[in-house]
Amino acid sequence: MANPSRSQKNMRTPKGKKPKPAQKKKESRHIGLKIAIAIVGFLCVVLLTGVGIFFFYVKDAPALSEKKLDATVSSKFFDSDGNIFEELGAEKREKVSATKIPQELDDAIVSVEDRRFFKHNGVDPVRIMGSLVHNITNKDGLQGGSTLTQQLVKLSFFSTKASDQTLRRKAQEAWLAIQLEKKYSKQEILTYYINKVYMANGLYGMETAAESYFGKELQHLTIAQTALLAGMPQAPNSYDPYKHPEAAKDRRDTVLYTMLNNKKITQDEYDKATNEPIDQGLLPLETDNEERKVADNYVKEVIAQVEAKTGKNVYTDGLEIYTNLDTDAQNRLYSIVNGDEYVQYPDEELQIAATLVDSKTGNVTAQIGGRNIADDVYLGMNRAVNTSRDFGSTVKPITDYGPAFEYLQKSTGDRIDDKQYYYEGTKTEVKNWDNSYQGNISLRQALYDSRNVPAVKLFNEVGPENVSKFLKKLGIQYKEIQQANAISSNTETQDGTKYGISTEKMAIAYAAFANGGTYNEPLYINKIKYQDGSEQTFENEGKKAMEPYTAYMVTDILKDVITKGTGFKAQIPNLFQAGKTGTSNYTDDELAKIPHYGSISPDVMFTGFTPHYSLSIWAGYDDRMKPITSQSEYIAQDVYREMMTYASENVSNEDWVMPNDVLRIGNELYVKGASSVPTQPSYSVQSSYYNNYYNQTTTSSSSESETSSSESSTVVPPVSSENPANPTPTPSSSVEQQPSQPSSSASQPDNPAQTPAQQNMQPAAN
Repeated sequence: MANPSRSQKNMRTPKGKKPKPAQKKKESRHIGLKIAIAIVGFLCVVLLTGVGIFFFYVKDAPALSEKKLDATVSSKFFDSDGNIFEELGAEKREKVSATKIPQELDDAIVSVEDRRFFKHNGVDPVRIMGSLVHNITNKDGLQGGSTLTQQLVKLSFFSTKASDQTLRRKAQEAWLAIQLEKKYSKQEILTYYINKVYMANGLYGMETAAESYFGKELQHLTIAQTALLAGMPQAPNSYDPYKHPEAAKDRRDTVLYTMLNNKKITQDEYDKATNEPIDQGLLPLETDNEERKVADNYVKEVIAQVEAKTGKNVYTDGLEIYTNLDTDAQNRLYSIVNGDEYVQYPDEELQIAATLVDSKTGNVTAQIGGRNIADDVYLGMNRAVNTSRDFGSTVKPITDYGPAFEYLQKSTGDRIDDKQYYYEGTKTEVKNWDNSYQGNISLRQALYDSRNVPAVKLFNEVGPENVSKFLKKLGIQYKEIQQANAISSNTETQDGTKYGISTEKMAIAYAAFANGGTYNEPLYINKIKYQDGSEQTFENEGKKAMEPYTAYMVTDILKDVITKGTGFKAQIPNLFQAGKTGTSNYTDDELAKIPHYGSISPDVMFTGFTPHYSLSIWAGYDDRMKPITSQSEYIAQDVYREMMTYASENVSNEDWVMPNDVLRIGNELYVKGASSVPTQPSYSVQSSYYNNYYNQTTTSSSSESETSSSESSTVVPPVSSENPANPTPTPSSSVEQQPSQPSSSASQPDNPAQTPAQQNMQPAAN
């Protein structure tokens, strides 16, 4: 036998045998035991940590309060003076006692919301795990694990905002739900829930909804009607049977299916209920809207802005919302629009939209979205933010002249040919409102007399990219800007209110001229107080939209629009103001379908401003084919004049101060350092509004003599010696009017006879 190696020797026992691996097995068992102990210890630490965190979170949970369980969580709206002018959910609630709640309603709610409601103690681990598995394995939307008791706690004590559902908040919800189950019976909890939930249209509680929607108490509803109400609290506005009948039916049928599956109704009852029309027995909503309709459109925009900026639900989160509404101004605007004391309207059907904003802050202080709104309309259509109508020539300052001054540094005295012209790359002729041309004129005259050809020429010279950039800084966009947008706001695509122009957008855009070039978004809300006592304030920081010289030069010309141009009906004695008219046109095909004599238009507008306020007015009929005739073509200016007169009563009246980067030579304005400035200028630093006007009508400068013939259509009387600071020009043929039979007119996006591209290439409004 060979000699063993050293390693073999070392492995032998004294008896020459190999050792048994018993020690290794023992060590393995020890390691496994240690791992198990470590895991158990870790789980204990996690459990104890979780328990510690849970009790840390719940230690400052709100105390259970029967008052909060019972009360409607309404939101209050305050005006700019701190007075309540609206309260959503405070009055529209009829409570029902437990003895009058039908078994079918209990069955429907429990079946669809919390099938194990009568088995858990406020928190349902089985439901939580089921929801977790569902959310991991399904992509058809998340499923919640909250019980009915937790939902009641959330409605009563916490915000319903999704982003507020933190771990701390969920822990507090669970804790309060357990405490609630200890204090109240299941039936009492269900009763609180039924009386608490929001049911759309400003209604709280299912009894209120039953009486308002069907004119019956809960106990007298059909199974289908009961199921409809039981399913609404998950998303009341989305399942509103008046506004979204298809979604409401789908949700109702889902509730019925869960009742069938939970053996609460028979197959025959299910079949009969699902076949019942969703509007069977549904009554017209009766709304006490006599007072609230004064600010109905304003409230609608407040609700939208609160949800957009905070994600809060004004119907369920119990907010105190401090708005920028000037109640006195709102009441006066409502009176002007709805009465005949201030403005004579041609009929009851003519609609008016108006937005008044603070020029410096962007705060919306008053707004009207329509005339003669029915009493039963609640949060109805707001034409003041609608972008579907054409704002005509009111776009020229922001689309053509503003960009030309901003990017090309043109002067108000630059000359431009108002003569036959075609949209670039087309055979479509640009027409002026009077079907005539004035030849070589100044940019000042081209704008105050609202000539279309110069506007389109400037648009093309600046270029659509720069125009779009300038407009975007003013909060206005077109998906695809067209040359015709030089004189029209027509747009093929609106995407809600993203594209196109409204009175809200126009008032805000002109406010940037008024304040020297700063854009502020339209702001309806000032401050919000939340249920937990915290506050959030809202104010515009302001973004530079244009150079001060651009704002001043446009403003200076728009003064002339009122004193000697197309906006003479908007004159307010002794008030420093500026503004622009607008009128849209019908196409030739449309004109052929409308019996008429003289000029007609689908829309007339006026937007004007002072250093304090910017006000935009639209007038027209909802049926666009019903025209505004020559008898009512100044209606927008009339509304503007009356409202701006009132708004300006209690504020100072001062002229705009000419910025340092502007030169005045004669009556024209130049950008310092620009190539258009005469080589040997002789200019004044600042001229007042009416002195400028006086100089304009009496000074015989070379630039004025060159344009005198083209301005001859405007008759200007001499300044009165009794009141030299307030001349009142007498308008004549320079008034912005439509020819009785235009050869080509502004095309609207809904014209079926033309493609969108053809429509947008048509000459548009004055």
